[in-house]
Amino acid sequence: MNIVGLAFRSLVRNPFRTILTMLGIVIGTASVILLVSLGMGARHLVLDSINNLGPNLLVVIPGSVTDSGAQVGGGTDTSLTLDDARAIREGCPSVLEVSAALRTAGQVLSGNANWSTVILGTESTYLAVRNWELSRGAFFTHKDVVSMNRVAILGRMVARHLFGYTDPVGRWIQINHSPFRVIGILSPKGQSPMGMDQDDMVVIPITTLQTQIMGVTYVGVILANALSTGRVHEASREISRLLRIRHHIAKDGRPDFSVHPMSDITQTANRMSLILTILLVAIASISLIVGGIGIMNIMLVSVRERTREIGIRMAIGARPVDIVTQFVVESSVLSLVGGLTGVLLGTGGILLLREAVGWPAPFPVAFMSGTLLFSGFLGILFGLYPAIVASRLDPMVALRYE
Repeated sequence: MNIVGLAFRSLVRNPFRTILTMLGIVIGTASVILLVSLGMGARHLVLDSINNLGPNLLVVIPGSVTDSGAQVGGGTDTSLTLDDARAIREGCPSVLEVSAALRTAGQVLSGNANWSTVILGTESTYLAVRNWELSRGAFFTHKDVVSMNRVAILGRMVARHLFGYTDPVGRWIQINHSPFRVIGILSPKGQSPMGMDQDDMVVIPITTLQTQIMGVTYVGVILANALSTGRVHEASREISRLLRIRHHIAKDGRPDFSVHPMSDITQTANRMSLILTILLVAIASISLIVGGIGIMNIMLVSVRERTREIGIRMAIGARPVDIVTQFVVESSVLSLVGGLTGVLLGTGGILLLREAVGWPAPFPVAFMSGTLLFSGFLGILFGLYPAIVASRLDPMVALRYE
C-alpha cells in the first residue's frame, strides 16, 4: 500500500506530464471499445435486415449471360419463368410457398404529385414468402394475377410522397401513364441487406407488369420458403434438381440459375462483420501499444530524475526487488488510470452514438473489462525495463548523482 501511495504521489507531482503520458492509453482504450461497439451494432443491423427477409427463405436467380465470349454476371439471364415457379410449388415437398418476382423502375403519379420508384411485380403469395404484413387494406389475390388486374400496393414512402397523410386505399394512381387502383399499404420494412429501401416501391401483379408495362415473359427472381429451418438445404437441392430437369441441363453442365439460402448469406454476413471488427480492433490497438511505449519512455526519464532517491532507498536497505516493484507499480497505476479513463470515454461515446445517431451500439462489458486488464498488462510490460534499470544502479554512484 505504501508503494501504491508513493506511485500516486509521484504521478500527481507532475500532473501535465502524467496526463500527456496517459493520453495514448486513454485514446487506445476508448477507440477499441467504440469500434467493437460499432462492429457489434453493424452486425446487429445486417442480421436484422436478413432476418426480415425470412430465415427459411431461398432465392433463385437466373445465371449469367455470355456476351462476345465474356460472362456479364449472375442474374442477367432470362431463364426463369412463372411456369418454373409453379413447378417448384408443386414438385418440391420441402418447399412451403413460392412467389416469382420481377422489378423495374417507373414514374408514379397521383394528381399533381409524382415519384420515381421501383415497380415490383409479384404473385399473391409474396407476403407469406417474405414474412411481410400490410398496415392497411388488402393484398391482391391469385385471381388478380391471372386476370392481370391493375391493382397496386404502395410502400410507406411512396404513399407519403403521393398522398401525404391521407389514406390512399381506394384512390387511383398512374404507373407509366397506366391507371392502377390502390388497394393496400405495406407495413414499414426498412433497408434490405443489399441496401435497397424496401418502403420505396409499388407492388403489382407480376402478370400485369410483364404484359402491360415491360412486355416480357421471364421473371427476375423466384423466392421460396422452406417448410422449416432444418429443411432449407434439402429444399435447395430439390429446387436445383427440378430446374435442371426443366431446363434440360446435364449433371455435369453449367446451370442457368443459382439457388441461395438466406442461412448461407447470414453466415457470410457474420464472418464479414467479425473480420471487420477484428481489423478495426487491431488498428485501434496500435494506439494502446504506442501509449505503452510512451509510458516506458517517461519511466526511463523518471529513473534518471530520481537516481539520487533510488540511491538513498538502497542505502537504507531497499533490495533490488523493492525498486523493481516500486517502478512497475507506478507504470501499472499510470496505465490503469489511463485505461479506466478510456473506458469512461468509450462508454460516453456509445451513449452519444445511441442518442445522437440512433446507432444500435451495445455495451461490450466483457470487452471493456478485457481492455482495462490489457492496459494494466501493458503498464507492467513497458514498466519492467525501466524498473530493472533502476534496480541495477550502484548505490554509491546514485548517492553522488546530481
